[in-house]
Amino acid sequence: MVTNAFVPADFVPPTSLETEGFRLEPLGPLHNESDHAAWTSSIEHIRSTPGYPDGGWPPPAGMSLAENLADLTRHAADFEARRGFTFTVLEPSVDEVVGCVYLYPSASPEHDVEVQTWVTATRADLDGVLADVVADWLSDAWPWKRPDRLGR
Repeated sequence: MVTNAFVPADFVPPTSLETEGFRLEPLGPLHNESDHAAWTSSIEHIRSTPGYPDGGWPPPAGMSLAENLADLTRHAADFEARRGFTFTVLEPSVDEVVGCVYLYPSASPEHDVEVQTWVTATRADLDGVLADVVADWLSDAWPWKRPDRLGR
């Protein structure tokens, strides 16, 4: 039995969240082109978003589609292994990526999950809404009690 599990063994992670303005689903390789287009169009906007304090992501020079695919594959593997949960934020009407939500273990003993969200510059109006909806979702549907919302 693993005692330092990110989520309890019997916990079934949610795989979707729908609102009027966006839909969340697990991020994976199938989102590669739309995800790549979303974040590369909004590097400066994302880097100025609360929760990205180190300036390491997104990379200012971007990355290739193949590198992005490897990143999405890693996130999907983390989800499957329950070591982290990354969701793509989709525009419901066109099924286009407009952001991401990352739920990973916190390095701080004061928190049990680190929460990061971003949206594209063209959907900046969703930024606070997404962060607040995710906060409520964590409280209602996830097992963590001490989230670090990284400045939200």
